[in-house]
Amino acid sequence: MIKRRLRWAILVAGILGAAAMVHAPAHAAQQAAAIDYDFVARPAGLPADFAAPAGGSLKFLAITAIDGNRIDAALWQPDGKPAAATTLVVSVHGSGSNFTKPPIGFLGAGLVGKGYASLAINTRQHDDRVNTDNFFDLRRDIEAAVYTARALGYRALVLHGHSLGNIQVQYYAANNWDADIRAVILTGAFANLPWKSRHLLMQNEDNFRALAGAAAQALREGKVDDVLPVRMRWLGGQEVPVTARHFLTYRAEASSAADGTYWIRRVPRPILLARDDGDAFVQAFEPIMLLSAATGPGSLVPSIKYVPLPNPNPPSAAAHGFVDNKQALVDTVAAWLAELHL
Repeated sequence: MIKRRLRWAILVAGILGAAAMVHAPAHAAQQAAAIDYDFVARPAGLPADFAAPAGGSLKFLAITAIDGNRIDAALWQPDGKPAAATTLVVSVHGSGSNFTKPPIGFLGAGLVGKGYASLAINTRQHDDRVNTDNFFDLRRDIEAAVYTARALGYRALVLHGHSLGNIQVQYYAANNWDADIRAVILTGAFANLPWKSRHLLMQNEDNFRALAGAAAQALREGKVDDVLPVRMRWLGGQEVPVTARHFLTYRAEASSAADGTYWIRRVPRPILLARDDGDAFVQAFEPIMLLSAATGPGSLVPSIKYVPLPNPNPPSAAAHGFVDNKQALVDTVAAWLAELHL
């Protein structure tokens, strides 16, 4: 097992921190925070077909974010290309998903054949952690992946967010203008999650008000990590557990920051927006809302391309993951990256 540590000084900030450094002897410098990553064996339980294609490799990492959260990751790399000469896509999955599921799993393998590397991560809301996280905390998982990619030698990075991951990536890209982040890819992207949650997913004002009241009480009592006593109406009308911190930062219109129409216009990088026409979860008008925001007055987005992928099949949950359009999505992403000379 190979272990690496990314160190950078987040030792102090502002005038007080600067003063402390002036008075401290040189040998007294301490490390306040770090991101670690290890190359590890293939995790147990992965699908048998989750494997390296011809001409590429698949490795696995355990990454520790700056706040101590462990992030499992899959690294796809094309053979014979040094990292410094290869564009790497950092992929972030959707609600309760993981790096093996569509479209993240097949996109990483497909892009290897096109000469691109991918680092796909399991965020702190993967699998059974769904609807438990704080929106603002998840940026640390993306940050850890980005710094790990840099430590591995990659100099051209592209952020990819699918479904819930799309808003997490938008937030990160809007607030981190690092020169090596060259572009952003959004797949299965909703527009305004708090509005969508209330009016399309819940469609029940009594349920919304009960959740809002329970979440506010949990916040006052210092219990934001606890699962609320009220279940949230969600995809397909199912009722699911949710924590106060998740509801308040993702779903509640008064406090949520998960609005793509706000963040997308603040992303200073080219954007690719793709939707499967058979997607039963993201409505056809939602990417149009994002497109409108990204091209409106004052937007920082230098260019945006919207690609709806035709699907003759009836709308389905599976189409949200592009299962009927696997090769079409791979080709669309690769062609767009080539247009950007990445």
